Amino acid sequence: MKFSVSVIIPVYNGERFIEKAIQSALQQPEVSEVVIVNDGSTDNTLNIVENLQSQNSRIQIYNHKNHQNKGRSESRNLGIEKAKTDYIAFLDADDFYLEDRFKNDAYLFHENKDIDGVYNAIGAHFYREASKEEAEKLKITTITTVVEPEELFETLLYYRKGHFSIDGLTLKRSVFDSFDGFSKKLKVAEDTELFYRLALKYNLKTGVIDRPLAMRGVHEENVFNNEKLYNKTKINIYELLIKWSLKNKIAFEKIDHILNVLWLNKYQERNSLIKNTSYWFYLFFSNPRLLFTKLSIKYFPVVRLRQKLFPFLYKQ
Repeated sequence: MKFSVSVIIPVYNGERFIEKAIQSALQQPEVSEVVIVNDGSTDNTLNIVENLQSQNSRIQIYNHKNHQNKGRSESRNLGIEKAKTDYIAFLDADDFYLEDRFKNDAYLFHENKDIDGVYNAIGAHFYREASKEEAEKLKITTITTVVEPEELFETLLYYRKGHFSIDGLTLKRSVFDSFDGFSKKLKVAEDTELFYRLALKYNLKTGVIDRPLAMRGVHEENVFNNEKLYNKTKINIYELLIKWSLKNKIAFEKIDHILNVLWLNKYQERNSLIKNTSYWFYLFFSNPRLLFTKLSIKYFPVVRLRQKLFPFLYKQ
């Protein structure tokens, strides 16, 4: 069976970059369609993509009802709903693919029938001035070594061996037949939250990690390097992940890891014991399946504080 990919590109006011993104997808022989979801753009984006569509029948354009702006999550979800091929990939409107983006993916899916997805490295293309440190930091975004699928979740959660990006991910379309798409509750880092859930439930394989297969466009309007915004979102991600994991009967061993990173992030807020206790009470009571497990005791603030102050009492 031919390896055929739908590339989903959500776009909002992307007139500066959208043509480059589309053309980079069209040049890939494995791409059967480029699904553009116009997210209520108010600039010349729609005219640009409609003009490109008139020249290439592989381009499909969709809009939200009444041309509303609904954000990246709902736009990608609409693209997933409309995609017609057996494989799905994503590309942000200000990014672009490099040559042979899907060549190795096609090989891996053919040779490994049990895998659900492949992730690859991406690089960065600067449309603005960049410091030497920034250029080096963004030179390559990748998982640094081959990771077995069953180890991927904890690797990502604890940031042990780097991470991957949405532009480097290819998934079987069937994954979304019984799996929630991107969370509508997150304005940023919705892709990170999706990666965690995918790693918990599906078989994701390491692809090309020693060189970029796509390039992230870095410019004045990016939000991915807004650390303050992303740090605030981390807590929301872990809370959503706990709720989803309980609903999907993920092993408590995995949920323990989520609670651990949530605890570490909450601890950095330096809140009072009363405020911390209130937070954890609410968390456990809003997730009743946790309430009657050892985890509710393990992460109760008073217990954690005693462990910190008197670690010798808790040694095995």
